[in-house]
Amino acid sequence: MTTMTEASVREFKMPDVGEGLTEAEILKWYVQPGDTVTDGQVVCEVETAKAAVELPIPYDGVVRELHFPEGTTVDVGTPIIAVALAGAAAPEAPAEQPAAAPAQPVEQPKAQPAEEPKTQGRQPVLVGYGVATSSTKRRPRKGPQVTVPAPAQAIQAELNGHAGAVADKARPLAKPPVRKLAKDLGVDLGAIVPSGPDGVITREDVHAAATPRAAAPAAPAAPAAAPATPAPVTSYDNARETRVPVKGVRKATAQAMIGSAFTAPHVTEFVTVDVTRTMKLVEELKQDKDMQGLRVNPLLLIAKALLVAIKRNPDINAAWDEANQEIVLKHYVNLGIAAATPRGLIVPNIKDAHDKTLPQLAEALGELVSTAREGKTSPAAMQGGTVTITNVGVFGVDTGTPILNPGESAILAVGAIKLQPWVHKGKVKPRQVTTLALSFDHRLVDGELGSKVLADVAAVLEQPKRLITWA
Repeated sequence: MTTMTEASVREFKMPDVGEGLTEAEILKWYVQPGDTVTDGQVVCEVETAKAAVELPIPYDGVVRELHFPEGTTVDVGTPIIAVALAGAAAPEAPAEQPAAAPAQPVEQPKAQPAEEPKTQGRQPVLVGYGVATSSTKRRPRKGPQVTVPAPAQAIQAELNGHAGAVADKARPLAKPPVRKLAKDLGVDLGAIVPSGPDGVITREDVHAAATPRAAAPAAPAAPAAAPATPAPVTSYDNARETRVPVKGVRKATAQAMIGSAFTAPHVTEFVTVDVTRTMKLVEELKQDKDMQGLRVNPLLLIAKALLVAIKRNPDINAAWDEANQEIVLKHYVNLGIAAATPRGLIVPNIKDAHDKTLPQLAEALGELVSTAREGKTSPAAMQGGTVTITNVGVFGVDTGTPILNPGESAILAVGAIKLQPWVHKGKVKPRQVTTLALSFDHRLVDGELGSKVLADVAAVLEQPKRLITWA
């Protein structure tokens, strides 16, 4: 009978699903130990600092072990799942069973191969919880024998017994954030009855244990005539506050915005423009046979107007290379569109937007928005942007002072389009009006260049026929 070797078990490592990513959070497992998998089958979904991504397994076999539970953040390059390759022989049973086998931290699923012989005697490890307790006794440490004087033997025996009792006490199972919460609230994990799976202590268990502490008086009761002194507040009120860990997309966005705000000197300029003709053109395009089935809205024409302005003022499409002290002029436009998603703000971009016709731009914009709403935007779609548009008008906001996307030199904010009194042809009339705001990196874009770009965008939106003459 053959024995399963290490070569028959493959460890699938957390891949780098995007440029420069160092970690990802496991959102969901689609397989369990004992399941059969095939090459290319999606086994889990992970969230990186860019987006949620589904990971396929690169070989056939049977799932042997999931190294991390859902919700765990894992470094790139760390094994996350073990698979016994298809056709590999099952491990040979050992000739003799040890007198006392180590306790297993979790129940072994059916059809799962037995542990390899070389792992016998080791303590099983629960990721994030330390070494699980077992009945196996530690071997005595090697070293010179020390003779304990007779009068001190009793004391030494008492100390040894105390140390043994501490060593035999099982360490409570809890994730690192839960341990920190317990420490902050002054809760002893050993006194908590766990409610999580496999005896794991949860945040709710810690808060429940801390509630009686908060309710207890901080000092002996004062005389009846004296007013009661409220106990000092040592932690936040779980019933009135909710704390959300900063991770994934939100964490990456926060870090990027801090880096951008304190690296690039931002300048923001504003212009209010009559877009009545643009709104009429949007309605006409919706009826055009060449635009049927495509996403036609004001953002489409604003994007086209910005592309025209960049064509007329190409120096705006650049980046600052701090390491080489160079300005990088880009002869292509990857147009970023800021999108709000449940996981946070992301900025996917339309590759080579400068080469697209209006129908092609509408199709690309529709796909970008749909993919972002579904949470399926790939990391590649958010890399390499050159200029960005953020539409704050959809929230009823007039405008804002947007922060540059890292590596870009300009970002255009579009405010709400509202019916307002406007002087048109010498008379005050109700017109569709909006306010645009352009933020740019003042290291490489001076006031003249920034003003020209913003003025050109406004001119196209005021007179859309310029799309024909200027494009």
